[in-house]
Amino acid sequence: MSLPPPSGLPQPPPVERTFCYRHPNREAGRRCTRCGRPTCDECLVRADIGSQCVECAKRSKAPTATRARDWSARQPILVTYALMAINLAVFVWMVAKNPDNLNPGGSITPEAADLALAERVIVRTTSGTLEFIDVTDQWYRLITSGFLHYGVIHLAFNMFLLFQLGQMLEPALGRVRFALLYVASLLGGSAGALLLQPNGLHGGASGAVFGLLGAAAVIMYRRGINPLSTGVGSLIVLNLLITFTIGGISIGGHLGGLIAGAATGALMESSPRSRQPKWVGYLAPVAVSAVAVLVAVVVTQP
Repeated sequence: MSLPPPSGLPQPPPVERTFCYRHPNREAGRRCTRCGRPTCDECLVRADIGSQCVECAKRSKAPTATRARDWSARQPILVTYALMAINLAVFVWMVAKNPDNLNPGGSITPEAADLALAERVIVRTTSGTLEFIDVTDQWYRLITSGFLHYGVIHLAFNMFLLFQLGQMLEPALGRVRFALLYVASLLGGSAGALLLQPNGLHGGASGAVFGLLGAAAVIMYRRGINPLSTGVGSLIVLNLLITFTIGGISIGGHLGGLIAGAATGALMESSPRSRQPKWVGYLAPVAVSAVAVLVAVVVTQP
C-alpha cells in the first residue's frame, strides 16, 4: 500500500495546455522556432533550422523579383531552351493540323507552304487550284522559315546541334547577344537561300545553326584556338560536305547562315590587342541582320 507524498514536499507545476494561435480549438504540440508562438502541426513550415509558423515563413521568403532573378541566374542556357521550345511548338502545331508533317516524305504540306521561304511559293487553294504567292509581300517568311522543319529527323538533328552550340556560346556571350547572334544567322540563311536558290522551298533552323558554328569558329580563332583542331571545325567541314553532296538541302541557307554568323562573331569578339566598346557586341548582330534583310529585298526585286 503506497502512501501519498507528504504535503510539505514541492509538487511539479501543473501541465499547461497551449492552443494553436490560428486554430484556438486545436491543442498545440510545438512552437515556432522564430517567434515562439504555439502552433499545431498544420501551421508549421519546415525551415533551415527547426520549423516556423506560416507568418514567419512568409516573412523569411525573398521577394518574388529576387527569387525570379535567382532562378534566372541558375539557367545558363535559357535562350537556347526557349528557341528549342519554339521550334518544337511549331512542329507540334503542324503535326496537329496535318499528321503528314510528321514524315512528309518529300511532299509539301499546306502548313509548310504557309511558313516556308521562296521567291514564289506554289500553294493549293481551297478550291483545289494552284496559284503563286509572291513572297516579297510576305516578309515574315524570312523568320518563320527558320522554325519550320520537314519531319522528325530534320527537327531532331537541328535541335541537337542548337543545344550543343547553345551550351558553348550562350554563357560566353550572354543571353541578349546570343539571341541577337541567332537572329542575325537566321536572317543571313534566309538571304542566302533567296540569293542562290530563289525557286527552292526553304525551311529549317540549319541556317541559324550554321551561323552559330561560324561564330564559334571565329571566336575560338580570336582567342588563340585553332577551330580545325576542335569539334567545331570538324562539324563545319562535315556539314559542308553534306550540304554539297546530298540533294534537297538549302545550300544558300547554310552558306548564308555561316557567313552571317562568322561576320557577327568577328565583330562581337574583339582581338586581344584591341579592346572595343561593349555596345559594339550588341550593334554588330543588328547591323548584320539589316544587311541580310537588305540582300533579301534586293534579290527578290523584279
